[in-house]
Amino acid sequence: METTEKSATEARKFLYTKGAEHGRAKANRSYLEQFLKVKLALLMKESAETTMAGKEMDAKTHEDYIQILHGIKIAQEEEVTLFWQLKSAEATIDIYRTESANNRATDRGMV
Repeated sequence: METTEKSATEARKFLYTKGAEHGRAKANRSYLEQFLKVKLALLMKESAETTMAGKEMDAKTHEDYIQILHGIKIAQEEEVTLFWQLKSAEATIDIYRTESANNRATDRGMV
């Protein structure tokens, strides 16, 4: 499969537009991970349990805590998907660059 100038141009545009989206996805995941710690502390504070272990167990089984965990899962999936899409676009550009250099060398009779 030959990588064309058109596919390399599309890959460059993809990197430009999706780079910011990847940044937001990464920031969202990071935010949720930090918020999970805050929520755990708040839920432990609200717990009627008397021991720290009991408070932690109570907090970690709370629906709000579980929803945040689910949000982290979704955010991480989005981040990783975008990361690999960006890597694929970079590879497309690298392949085009290499093929173009090889073609120029062949045209000059260097290979």
